[in-house]
Order: sequence, then structure tokens, then C-alpha cells
Amino acid sequence: MKDFQIFLIGDDAVAVQPSDRIVRHPLARSLRSSGEWVDVVPGKEIVAAQFNPASLSPKDAVRRMEAWLEGFHADSDQEGEVVDLHLDTSSANALDLEHLAASNELSPAAFLEKVTQSDLVVDMLGFTPGFAYVEGLDPVLKAERLAVPRQRVAAGSVGLLQGQLGLYGLSGPGGWPIIGRLTNRLFDPHRERPFLLTEGTRVRLNLVGR
Repeated sequence: MKDFQIFLIGDDAVAVQPSDRIVRHPLARSLRSSGEWVDVVPGKEIVAAQFNPASLSPKDAVRRMEAWLEGFHADSDQEGEVVDLHLDTSSANALDLEHLAASNELSPAAFLEKVTQSDLVVDMLGFTPGFAYVEGLDPVLKAERLAVPRQRVAAGSVGLLQGQLGLYGLSGPGGWPIIGRLTNRLFDPHRERPFLLTEGTRVRLNLVGR
């Protein structure tokens, strides 16, 4: 299949690598909705579909994926949902904003304007449960990891590195420079879908606290 490369990951997952990585998100949504796979996890370049090896051999899983892809059309899938997030950039929550703005020769307000005007999309989840890698950040903004990672970063914190944001779904250690904290709860165990964001979600950031 010229538009996709298919290969096995271990003995219980099939990986699909589309020729155009932007197809990963509609591909993952369609695979999930098909109900044919135990779990579906997008990565940076691939989508992995887990199967039950007790009921399906790896060879048959590859055949199933090949057959399924014959009927898949990315242009027939809707874009990801839009989620409005509110970013508190007060000094207590935007620990590294002043430094990042200065290193980019911008005022904090101008720096944040470039962030909020970016076309932001959740690329994938990983690192820790619910941690969202968000791509589409204005490429002129420069940032590097902290020389000494923090032992605890509060849930909802927003980190920034070159070309992307990192949204902390849960509290934990982290080395991303922090530009603010979301007032939205990214994780709520009582919601039907505990994590607010999924791969392909389009994010709109609205500023508060400054």
C-alpha cells in the first residue's frame, strides 16, 4: 500500500505509518471507532493498533489492517474538536515567562500573543498520563529545557519548547519552561472521558491573570 507502511510491534500490535503524518489523527479516530482493535495509540510518525494475540495471529492482524485501510479515506473524516483553554499567566503560575520573553527579545505580552495566535493541535499524548504534546507553535519562539528539571510541576501547567507546548495533565516532575497554568481541569476521574484532550484536538488558548 503506497500511502501506508504496515509492520508489527511485538506480538500484539500493528503499526501504520502514513506517508503524510497529518493523516495520523483521522486514522486513529477511525480505527478507534471501528471497534476492531483493543487499543489505538498515535505516535509522532505512526499509529499503533493493539490486538488480542489469543484470538488473532500477527499475520492475520496485518491482513485485517490492510483490508481495513482499503476503505479508509482521510478526507472523509472531520477535523478534531476545538477546545477552549484558559491560561493563567500570573507570576505565581508563569514561572519562566519573563525569562523566555526576554530571551526572545519580546515583552511578556508580545510573547504570549504569538503563543495564543498559533494554530495549535494536540499532536500526541505521552511522557506521563494525559501529558499533551501540542504542535503548531509559532516557530520564531525559542526555548530550551531547564538545566535542572523541577521535581514537581503542578497539574495544568503549560510548558514551552521550540515549536511546541507541553500540557501537564497530572502533577509530576518536568523540565519544560513554564509559561502559565490552565484553569481547566485536564484530568477529572469522574468524567466519562477523564482526560480532556485527545490527539488531534484543536486548542484555543485564552489568557487570564495578566
